Amino acid sequence: MHALWISELGLLIVWTIPHFLLAIAIGGSVDRADPLSVAAMQPRRRSPAFAMPSLSFVLLCGLLAVLWLAGGGSRADVLGQVIVRSVAWLSLILAILLAPKPSFANAKPLWLLLGGGILLVVIQLVPLPPALWHALPGRMPFADALGSDPQQWRPWSLVPGATFNALHSLIVPLVVLVLASGASDQERAHLPAILLGLIFASMLYGLFQFSGGVLSNPLINDTIGQISGNFANRNHFALFLAFGCALAPVWALGGRAHPGWRGPVALGLMVLFALTILATGSRAGLALGLLGLLAGIMLVWRDLKRVLARAPRWVLPTLIAAFVAMIAIFVLMSVAADRAVAINRALATEAAEDMRSRGLPTVLSMIKTYFPFGSGFGDFDPIFRIHEPFHLLKFTYFNHAHNDFLEIILDSGLAGALMLLGALGWLAFAGVRALRARRIGGSALPMLGSVLLLLVVLASVVDYPARTSMMMAVVVLAGLWLHGNGSVRQSALPGQDQHL
Repeated sequence: MHALWISELGLLIVWTIPHFLLAIAIGGSVDRADPLSVAAMQPRRRSPAFAMPSLSFVLLCGLLAVLWLAGGGSRADVLGQVIVRSVAWLSLILAILLAPKPSFANAKPLWLLLGGGILLVVIQLVPLPPALWHALPGRMPFADALGSDPQQWRPWSLVPGATFNALHSLIVPLVVLVLASGASDQERAHLPAILLGLIFASMLYGLFQFSGGVLSNPLINDTIGQISGNFANRNHFALFLAFGCALAPVWALGGRAHPGWRGPVALGLMVLFALTILATGSRAGLALGLLGLLAGIMLVWRDLKRVLARAPRWVLPTLIAAFVAMIAIFVLMSVAADRAVAINRALATEAAEDMRSRGLPTVLSMIKTYFPFGSGFGDFDPIFRIHEPFHLLKFTYFNHAHNDFLEIILDSGLAGALMLLGALGWLAFAGVRALRARRIGGSALPMLGSVLLLLVVLASVVDYPARTSMMMAVVVLAGLWLHGNGSVRQSALPGQDQHL
């Protein structure tokens, strides 16, 4: 059975890869109805055979490639952080000196949210007068250990080095936002395909690990034997693949008159992404992957019905049933071959034995101790060790709260909670607006951005995906799509040529 599973998966890969590489190779030279192609943006004029890309777009593509290679970890001491942040700073300097000024008007919510987050971290590093510092909640135990100089001015954060690292990590989303805002609409139209290509490459890396190949990435703190692709955490890798499940149908069908060869390629990619999620062993990824598949189909439901408008009525439900059956068959084969690690872990692990649930009371107690000012960004690990009860002690350490919403409130108190509510409120408002626009024939890209951000939000309930540099970049791109910057504007008639 195991040999049969491998052979079937091999046939699927052999069928999918050449078509997808063809898609990347010919890029935007497809029919004019494609809203993500250059041709769709200039339907009444012949585009030149080759247009020189802007410096902002070149720098953005280079940064995304570096993030794919070295941006899959969140720990401050991994080598990849040095490379990623150095490239980000270099890209920012080049963009300031040589690239056109980025457009701030088209992404105001993102600039406000990111700017507010950076400002809050900076404030936590400003030294405070001794009397004010001692008045902050939870500081008295540390005041007794200050030694001979209790009158020294100290920053809000209890671990300033960790907070400075958190501040430095924000250079990545800032540079991605600057470069994406500085690129043209035509160039930003290629970003969904570029992101799908990165997810595809990550999947290939994961399949290599799944086949037994050993290739340790020295730039991240990956675990040998764990199927985590280019990420240090298999949950983050599974979330990245879930992005692909939602993105592939939009890439193939979003606003396109005829999907052509992209249809079967997208179908194959969705199956491969789903199977690779099963192999990761991520229980959260299992749910996110299913949600990504359903969301991807719903995003292109109008386009699918339009493409099959002349076909008999039984064709559409038959195609959906066949797709569901194919996924189910491959899942059953994975379970029978004992390769569906995520399902096995979900069935074998009890919630009471999970460190997330066991550590939750301690995390809630810590929030109460340091509220409403928080303990400081990035200092969860050392602060948790101070509060950690004896029954939770073990040879491994609890690096994060595994609930990013609680950890943000612990780090920043009331200010972080308000910013979090503001971000979620904007996501809900913009998501509803994108949904209404989609229902009357608007682009699928804003809704895709909403779905990707929703997946990150759901994953953050049990994990910390947005703390990795690669995920930070995806969050920024998804936010741009949701806000409508670089997305397809609503056309008067379904199927009519659309402009960015």
